[in-house]
Amino acid sequence: MLRKRGSLILCGTFLFITWNAILVLLLWGRPPPGQLGESGRKERGVAERPTNDMVGDVLRMADTFEAELERQKKILLQIQNHHSLWDSSNKDRPKVIVPREPVIPVLVIACNRVSVRRCLDKLLQHRPSAELYPIIVSQDCGHAETAEVIRSYGDQVTHLQQPDLSDIAVPPPHKKFQGYYKISRHYRWALNQVFKTFSHSSVVIVEDDLEVAPDFFEYFRALLPLLKSDHNLWCVSAWNDNGRDGYVDPGQANLLYRTDFFPGLGWMLLKETWEELEPKWPASFWDDWMRQPEQRRDRACIRPEISRTLTFGRQGVSLGQFYDKYLRYIKLNTEFVPFTKLDLSYLKEETYKKVFEKEVYNAPVVTYEDIKQGQLKGPGPFRLHYSSKDSFKVLAKNLGIMDDLKSGVPRTGYRGVVSFFSKGRRVYLAPLPGWTQYDPSWN
Repeated sequence: MLRKRGSLILCGTFLFITWNAILVLLLWGRPPPGQLGESGRKERGVAERPTNDMVGDVLRMADTFEAELERQKKILLQIQNHHSLWDSSNKDRPKVIVPREPVIPVLVIACNRVSVRRCLDKLLQHRPSAELYPIIVSQDCGHAETAEVIRSYGDQVTHLQQPDLSDIAVPPPHKKFQGYYKISRHYRWALNQVFKTFSHSSVVIVEDDLEVAPDFFEYFRALLPLLKSDHNLWCVSAWNDNGRDGYVDPGQANLLYRTDFFPGLGWMLLKETWEELEPKWPASFWDDWMRQPEQRRDRACIRPEISRTLTFGRQGVSLGQFYDKYLRYIKLNTEFVPFTKLDLSYLKEETYKKVFEKEVYNAPVVTYEDIKQGQLKGPGPFRLHYSSKDSFKVLAKNLGIMDDLKSGVPRTGYRGVVSFFSKGRRVYLAPLPGWTQYDPSWN
């Protein structure tokens, strides 16, 4: 509106100057009053030359010009008065500031797998904006063929190469775990590049053997404000450890959870959290280190019902641990969920904790036999109790969900409860009522 009014003022000023220029030319060729003959009175449109009284002509012309100039001055004054009114009417209006959307970089951790192409192809396919989601590929290992694949993407990605490729001195019992030490070193270097060199405020980390879902970027953008505002959260993950087909509700692609277990496998981290972790970053096994109470500090992560990442990397330093039994069967979401348009306030700690515990402990108690024999009655949900580390592991193994614990926390667990689907019904594998905290000795 201001731009439009400013244009009107400039236009008015231009017309004023133009009009006066034309007026001077017309007056210069106009005869003085009283010098028109009879024919001139009849034909006033025809001008005659000035008389020989040059001084009189000039004085009369000056009087006429002065009168016209005064009239034009009044017009310009009116334009200026309107301009002042516009200024005062807009002075008190609040300025509309359109917030700039935050940039969320994706950090791809790569080494010696040329199959990084599959990961990058999917990221580029589903990326809605190159400006809002820059892709940074950090490569370790110095593998030439993998480097060539990454370079083939040109300016679609930023290719970094970790400079220190030396072996790491490790304790003799850990000699076979040299790879885990190098990965931890690489993570530290790469995250420092993102936060310190490129000065980003958040990052989504994926490894080179992950494929992403169509709403991968939408998922993280929607949850970034919650991660920033809820100080009892410290990460957002795209992964469900128990997300195998048949163990998730296919009709609940929009369902999200809080979890006390750090999932990894496509996760978002804030700069403030990295500044807390970086000074004490471990030499190896960084993901299990993240799951220790000293790092977690009773904070939770967000995770989905249906995973937004899928791992296709059977070969790696873990030598396919869990891959053949669990990971290869993880269901990847295919339905785009508009998370940025959904109300996600239910995930705030106080709201979520009350609603979740009420649903779990109001659910009818069933036995393992009821579940396995298909004797559950009603739509659910149902509750199955465990009372010790051993009872949890036996039940989890027999039910087909992951049975390992890290510092007492089961995979996907929230306040000790593991949620999963069994034969089309929701089941909560839960501790007895009155649970208060995890036992770190449960490993």
